Amino acid sequence: MAETKKAPAKKAAPKKAAPKKEAEVKEEVAPVEEAPKEVKAKKAKKEEKKVEAPKKPMPTEARASSMNVRLTPRKARLVIDQVRGKDVKVALGLLRNINRAACEPVTKVIKSAAANAINNFGMDEDKLYIKEIYATDGLKMRRYLPRAKGSASGLVKRCCHIYVVVKMR
Repeated sequence: MAETKKAPAKKAAPKKAAPKKEAEVKEEVAPVEEAPKEVKAKKAKKEEKKVEAPKKPMPTEARASSMNVRLTPRKARLVIDQVRGKDVKVALGLLRNINRAACEPVTKVIKSAAANAINNFGMDEDKLYIKEIYATDGLKMRRYLPRAKGSASGLVKRCCHIYVVVKMR
């Protein structure tokens, strides 16, 4: 086999420009180090000028809502009208004994509003009453119902939004 000669590897010449770049970088860094001292002094002045704002009063009511409940607003209102203005415990007791499909979602929203009042705002559970409760139109799903002789009629499946506000007496 024939021997192949490899060309000697060229050695890279040392870069003389590198130390100059480091010196330039050091010069640029020095003013940046002074900037935080100035910023700290400005922040200290701003902190001295700050005056404490008056504390916000604690909320006296809590809210909860349930969106697009698969129930018509009219059927929900029949149940909602029974509990409007009542104490939360009394309202939940009534809802347990009413035989309507709307009772379950309305109960959930009332419990959620009461839990928000107790856990988030520290209100007393025994003094809570339902200040506002209402149901509004939600999503309307439009479907078709097949009819005789190849025709079709429209069908609207309604949803509702249920809103509850509880307040302390």
